[in-house]
Amino acid sequence: MDSTNSADTQTVPPTQQRVLLRRRPEGLLAPADVELVSEAIAELADGEALLANEVLGIDASVRSWLSPAKGYLPPVVVGEVVRCSTVGRVVATKCDRYAIGDVVTTLGGWEEFTVIRDDFFSTWLSAADPAYDTTAFLGLYGSTGCTAYIGMLEVGRVAEDETVVVSAAAGATGSAAAQIAKLKGARVIGIAGTDEKCRWLLDELGLDGAINHRTENIAARLKELAPQRVDVFFDNVGGAVLDAVLTRLAVHARVVLCGAISTYNDTERSPGPANYLNLIQQRASMTGFLAIDEVHRFNEIGEELRAWHEAGDITVQSEVFDGLGSAVDALNAMFTGANTGKIVIRV
Repeated sequence: MDSTNSADTQTVPPTQQRVLLRRRPEGLLAPADVELVSEAIAELADGEALLANEVLGIDASVRSWLSPAKGYLPPVVVGEVVRCSTVGRVVATKCDRYAIGDVVTTLGGWEEFTVIRDDFFSTWLSAADPAYDTTAFLGLYGSTGCTAYIGMLEVGRVAEDETVVVSAAAGATGSAAAQIAKLKGARVIGIAGTDEKCRWLLDELGLDGAINHRTENIAARLKELAPQRVDVFFDNVGGAVLDAVLTRLAVHARVVLCGAISTYNDTERSPGPANYLNLIQQRASMTGFLAIDEVHRFNEIGEELRAWHEAGDITVQSEVFDGLGSAVDALNAMFTGANTGKIVIRV
């Protein structure tokens, strides 16, 4: 980028590193599915700004966008940068909305710099503030925490003294959802994939129970931990975990479908839950949602989550990978269960 153009600018290098999709992955992402390249940074047009990404968010949606199936956003085109949420600071601007140093989040990609505009995909977070915690934003104040908030409070309608179960409870969205339910006075049981994660749920997050889905029978453990059955199930996993919890629903229970991470690497269509008829028996509901429908409220919700965090009411745990060269391992860690909390790549 030519720093002599009419944009307000800091020193910006002429090129940047980016990770491009080279072929559709089958199962876990393989190193040969992507390529780390160096490309020129394009000149800014009027109304554009350049964001220097500090951290990149790794979510299950990143893997879903690499598949050819259409979802709420189109799949990443082969040859284009792998898409993800990012947070950084503005280093050049021809946009009245953004000043040098402003903290902004956007739907960018696995890249050092992202061109942003004042549009649906980019959100101003703060004026120049070196202390702004961009990692905590990705872990809680942003779409991850807003998803947990909307799913637990508005879709699940959790109430005091209810019994709540959260799958993938040691992940970013699950851990936030579980803690929000605890703040509202619910009794919360988390499902995770290792004994270490279960201990973290109990000792660090203060949950009332934890189940290792790899070594324990979920339905049997729920009989012990939730003898009055389950009022709200916040599901991030799908598959066998969803099917097991369906057997333990209380009357008028609410099943909140946030994700189905157990199926995202499948090469064939997964079967539906066998125990769905219990929804009829228990007069229960099962509702899917996308927090993106409420993106206009993210700043408001995010500030409430930030206040809870700063007051010590919610813990944020992040698993940090360094550099774009770690991107494949970072994404795969979400599906192998190697992470606790939010996975981010520090650029």
